[in-house]
Amino acid sequence: MGEQPIYSTRAHVFQIDPNTKKNWVPTSKHAVTVSYFYDSTRNVYRIISLDGSKAIINSTITPNMTFTKTSQKFGQWADSRANTVYGLGFSSEHHLVKFAEKFAEFKEAARLAKEKSQEKMELTSTPSQESAAGDIQSPLTPESINGTDDERATPDVTQNSEPRAEPTQNALPFTHRPVNGAVPTFLTHMHPVAPNQQCSTISKHWEAELAALKGNNAKLTAALLESTANVKQWKQQLAAYQEEAERLHKRVTELECMSGQANVIKSHKTELNQTIEELESTLKAKEEEIERLKEEVDNAHQLQAQRDSLTQKLLETETRNKDLELQLNELEQRLESSQLEQEAFRKNLKTLLEILDGKIFELTELRDNLAKLIECS
Repeated sequence: MGEQPIYSTRAHVFQIDPNTKKNWVPTSKHAVTVSYFYDSTRNVYRIISLDGSKAIINSTITPNMTFTKTSQKFGQWADSRANTVYGLGFSSEHHLVKFAEKFAEFKEAARLAKEKSQEKMELTSTPSQESAAGDIQSPLTPESINGTDDERATPDVTQNSEPRAEPTQNALPFTHRPVNGAVPTFLTHMHPVAPNQQCSTISKHWEAELAALKGNNAKLTAALLESTANVKQWKQQLAAYQEEAERLHKRVTELECMSGQANVIKSHKTELNQTIEELESTLKAKEEEIERLKEEVDNAHQLQAQRDSLTQKLLETETRNKDLELQLNELEQRLESSQLEQEAFRKNLKTLLEILDGKIFELTELRDNLAKLIECS
């Protein structure tokens, strides 16, 4: 996996004045991200911080380092390789304590990794009777260390709004890292409902399935990372076993060439042959394990492709929902306009009826007057 960040926070960075060795010199104008990195290939932990493209901290953690809290929000450590002392000003005591705990944890991990590396070198350089009998220890690597909940819970803060930090001042909290999620499958067989209700129902179903598959996607991602790490570990063990097998073959050849020690040679040869057989069976098992892990990685890639496809379907569905909402709004406007027109038509018709009634009444009076004139004449 190479070098990966395992914990991050934000702080104001300082270095000791190289001339006076007493005063602190700020190396950043504002709070920057300070991260712990772990190199799985070399078993090395580093503290790295960048201000733009400039590396203001590049410190490799060693077992003899010590992180000292000099105040409630300020801590420091000395790096003999860089020939300097680094200081960090945090925004709160909680962030300082968390950083100090991680420092102690990774310092202990670096110590264990160093001891294991020394043991491995000793076993490789000085083979013993136990190694000849096939008792070979597998190389170990430190466990992967995940980021803390603080990183996922603390929101990002705009750097332009933060004050200049000194060793006793506050620094801003570290940035928030959103977690990518998966998407649900397409919904089918929905009962016909009103347009507004249908849009709301589809959105609720999508949100529920999206939340469920986010968790599944996180688990699959973790399994993929673990499988990749295991593949590298098995490859390292495979190379070590192959080297040991070659060394044992050479040892067998040397023993066969020795004279006057036939019985010893035969016993050693038998033991070495058994060791070789055991190593070959172990290699075969490891190769099968590597193939299985490769299949798991391929399955994970297929799941990733399915997730991308479902994401595209979700976007298309959201677009269709927006189009339906626009059409619904347009229909509502047209309906309202039609209702207004009908109401105006009714008013006009009523007015015409009133005028017609007046005209009919006038004609009736005129008829009555004409009838009276006819009777009088």
